[in-house]
Order: sequence, then C-alpha cells, then structure tokens
Amino acid sequence: MVFIKIMKSQRDMVSVCDNDLIGKKFEEGKLQLDVRENFFLGEDVDDKKAVDIIKKMSKEDATFYIVGENSVRLSLEAGIIIEEGIVRIQGIPVVLVLL
Repeated sequence: MVFIKIMKSQRDMVSVCDNDLIGKKFEEGKLQLDVRENFFLGEDVDDKKAVDIIKKMSKEDATFYIVGENSVRLSLEAGIIIEEGIVRIQGIPVVLVLL
C-alpha cells in the first residue's frame, strides 16, 4: 500500500509515497528529505491501483515525486522511471520525474 496524491495545476503533480514514511525527515550530506503530510498524504491505494494511476498520470504529462522502496518499485513496474534515476537519502529511494 502507498499513498498517492494528485495536485492539480498547470502541470499536475503526483506524489507517491510509502505509507510508513509520512512525517519523517532524512538527511545525508547536503541532501534533505522531509516527507510532509500536507504534500504526500493522499489516497491509500493497493499496488495494482497505484500502478494504474501512475500509468494514467504519465500519459497526462504529470510531474512525479516518488519516495520509498515500494513506491519506487511500483514506478519501475509502471515504466516511468529507470534504476539510474534513483537517489538514496539515508537509504530511502527518491525519484523526481518530469515527463
């Protein structure tokens, strides 16, 4: 299960985040990750629905902010990211996608 939140604007922003990371902060060197509720807390969805939403939103020219092992795995499965695009902050995988 992951949280997915779609924020409507000129270019939709989609946050995908593992449920257990909400409210946590991570720092490593100059990199910082603050998994804030107001940005990442969205609809709690199962893996199949998450992949479906990610695929659909990728066709809508959305921007994605993806955080966590499960969220990254699902995004790889959906085909919107590649391994080389993954950054880790204190071991937590993070990916920004501009399609």
